[in-house]
Amino acid sequence: MRICSLLPSGTEILFALGLGEQIIGVTDLCDYPPEAAAKRIVCRSRIDPSVLSSAEVEAEMHRILAAGESPYDLDVAWLRQAAPDAVLTQDLCYYCEIDAATVGRAVAPIPIPPRVLNLNPRTLDEILDSFIAVGRACQSLQRAVQLVAGLRQRITAVKDKVSAAPNRPRVFSLEGVNPLVIGGHWVTDLLLTAGGQLPARFTPGCPAERIDWSAVTAAAPEKLYIDLCSSDLPRSVREIPWLAAQPGWHNLPAVQSGEVYLIDHSTLSRPGPRVVDGLEALAQLTHPNRFTGHLPDGMALKLNPNIASSLPPERIGAAFRPYPSH
Repeated sequence: MRICSLLPSGTEILFALGLGEQIIGVTDLCDYPPEAAAKRIVCRSRIDPSVLSSAEVEAEMHRILAAGESPYDLDVAWLRQAAPDAVLTQDLCYYCEIDAATVGRAVAPIPIPPRVLNLNPRTLDEILDSFIAVGRACQSLQRAVQLVAGLRQRITAVKDKVSAAPNRPRVFSLEGVNPLVIGGHWVTDLLLTAGGQLPARFTPGCPAERIDWSAVTAAAPEKLYIDLCSSDLPRSVREIPWLAAQPGWHNLPAVQSGEVYLIDHSTLSRPGPRVVDGLEALAQLTHPNRFTGHLPDGMALKLNPNIASSLPPERIGAAFRPYPSH
């Protein structure tokens, strides 16, 4: 088959199913596994969060949408000439990847239109179901069944350890800063499965909604996870001063105890096979006495409250240190 993946999670799924050689096109955000970098880029984001702040990204997105334009440049001419057998896309987040409607219009003129597989999982179980759907559509069903079975075993192992924990700390996850966005959809599912306690209105599969700062202070999290979508750790460090300048920041239990973590987004914001890595990492952060070995170098930074107490908000990034320390 000739497959085009227009979302990073789709690319990761295809490689996990042993279909890497059949991928003929990807997006500029498809950076894992490393072999994805050798594929032709057929869709590019017009907004680069690596050089823009969250506020600047927000302003640029509003400008593009107000002009009736797309945030993404799709090489429609190439796509029609290449005539893939299958195209992976999504409709879950217009901000994150190109949407299925745009893709559908692009491939409609192809004499034998490709199958457009729309991946929109909202919970951990739905993510696993999407692997089966991709395997079935791309003639790799048995491999998908085996992949899911192995991932379910790891999920069960996390649940078993968490079930024996004497308590569930209050947790909160932020996927966006200025504006504030909670980690909804499967992120909420991951937080609960990892043994955390969330405010009642945040349930598995709930939307990733914008919130006021008062929602964070009301939750009084004992563990605060900042896993900004489309952000690596250096960018998260640049964004954290906005949070530290909010009223009541220093009164949050997580801030006072140093249980504030900046987490690389890639295993949490992408509904691909590595999402179980993200679950295990969250389990270790939430219950460090029950889990170990699930936080590779470069995945997380932890707030040092002693250093933070003497720093103004604009310098709070200097109080974060690699975690776990060696």
